[in-house]
Amino acid sequence: MTHSLYFQLQRNALGRLVLTDAQGQSHVGVTPVRAFPIAAPDEGLSLVGPEGHELAWVPRLDQLPSAERTLLEEELATREFNPVVKRLLAVSSFSTPCTWTVETDRGQTQFVLKAEEDIRRLERGKLLISGGQGIVYQVPDMAALDRGSRKLLERFL
Repeated sequence: MTHSLYFQLQRNALGRLVLTDAQGQSHVGVTPVRAFPIAAPDEGLSLVGPEGHELAWVPRLDQLPSAERTLLEEELATREFNPVVKRLLAVSSFSTPCTWTVETDRGQTQFVLKAEEDIRRLERGKLLISGGQGIVYQVPDMAALDRGSRKLLERFL
């Protein structure tokens, strides 16, 4: 496990990430993995090789040169899909399972809330809501939601 920033990243002709370590060895097919994707998305990033072993550790994304940071952010964006709930528009029932209609940062959608346990409270008013299709929706600050959305959501908390 390498705990330094002595590496280079680039894309090969097939679009795969290639990490060249401090010893000059190239590793094709590197995957970035966030240590804390919700709580601290820009802190703690592991660069994992195709064999599943950590090749490098990045304490903070902003410590990287802009070229490497951009490559990692592009790669992470293709792998991560966590829509942010802006508003709750409707729920089909106040008992589970029920269908929620929400407005997210990616548009309006519907998902099935299977059980009340699928809503997880995090620190400082953050929520994670697991939809029936396996997508995890984020509510960064429950208090920042409009009154109608908070009222609907409180029925499930």
